[in-house]
Amino acid sequence: MSLNWIVPAERIQKLPPYVFARLDELKAKAREQGLDLIDLGMGNPDGATPAPVVEAAIAALKDPANHGYPPFEGTASFRKAITNWYHRRYGVVLDPDSEALPLLGSKEGLTHLALAYVNPGDLVLVPSPAYPAHFRGPAIAGGKIHSLILKPENDWLIDLAAIPDEIARQAKILYFNYPSNPTAATAPREFFEEIVAFARKYEILLVHDLCYAELAFDGYQPTSLLEIPGAKDIGVEFHTLSKTYNMAGWRVGFVVGNRHVIQGLRTLKTNLDYGIFAALQTAAETALQLPDVYLHEVQQRYRTRRDFLINGLGELGWDIPKTKATMYLWVKCPVGMGSTDFALNVLQQTGVVLTPGNAFGVAGEGYVRISLIADCDRLGEALHRFKQAGIRYQPESVVSPSEAIADLVS
Repeated sequence: MSLNWIVPAERIQKLPPYVFARLDELKAKAREQGLDLIDLGMGNPDGATPAPVVEAAIAALKDPANHGYPPFEGTASFRKAITNWYHRRYGVVLDPDSEALPLLGSKEGLTHLALAYVNPGDLVLVPSPAYPAHFRGPAIAGGKIHSLILKPENDWLIDLAAIPDEIARQAKILYFNYPSNPTAATAPREFFEEIVAFARKYEILLVHDLCYAELAFDGYQPTSLLEIPGAKDIGVEFHTLSKTYNMAGWRVGFVVGNRHVIQGLRTLKTNLDYGIFAALQTAAETALQLPDVYLHEVQQRYRTRRDFLINGLGELGWDIPKTKATMYLWVKCPVGMGSTDFALNVLQQTGVVLTPGNAFGVAGEGYVRISLIADCDRLGEALHRFKQAGIRYQPESVVSPSEAIADLVS
């Protein structure tokens, strides 16, 4: 019996397919055709979760005390581990009972925060390009999104001075993310001071995504929003264990900051989920307490891959500045090709998976994101396939760039 009279809510119908779900479909088809895929699309760290974390999870799994529902607000010991980590890394003092909340990954929290605080028609400021959850969450909540177009000539930083006063006065929330996914841009401390002053002036809630805090190189130390005086009055910060600790599939993240905002998110979540399995929270505590030598090994791994791929792409015509953080390279498409066409062309010709930049918003058009989630042998194979297929960047081309914004699902 057909159920075509049952239709999804408008909030679902208005959402385009999630790019990574669409990429999974394309990858499955490519594998069916026998292609040896080198998947540099998702930010899905390769390798195993650290052994001490796995061992802690196994031990906790065997404890029957962990087999029931966990506390809605997370275990007290995990919240304490979160606030201890913030104090150790940033000198920020947080109350584990009211200013820290474990999440089922940061994506869940970022999206649910919008449901907790955005009414239909509320204006939300979101950079473009940006991590999709930053604009899809407010869209699901019925918010009106005002895109803050980021530009390479401004080092992909938000130009606060370019935001019209009438827009700033209407805005309720500003999402932002440095070190940035997808651009790998970093922001100086002065920028954080400016954005806090901006938000306090216009009474805007700041939502900062600090998911790449530990993936920093060459002596660079990212800034936490909460380091800035007054930030906790008007802001919260999200973090995840997915990237640094190779725990993407474990689904563990957290939010810290303003206690009232966190309480609102907690209230929503008590109606939607029961939180993280307690055994996983024990494992996450262990991850946050790993010695710095582990962090240095992770940083060295991504730094080596960054240098290898930047040099290899340089031989193919790309001039890519050395990134200071994240696990990504933000790479221009060849002149005359849109993001989707280039990514699909690379996939079909080489079996290398890249993410079209337009998946991150309209200002991502003309770029692809490359994830550093394979070792140098596989990255070398990807470069070899590029050479064999004649894929290179030729800025001297006389072909005019396409002005159309490609649609991944067209």
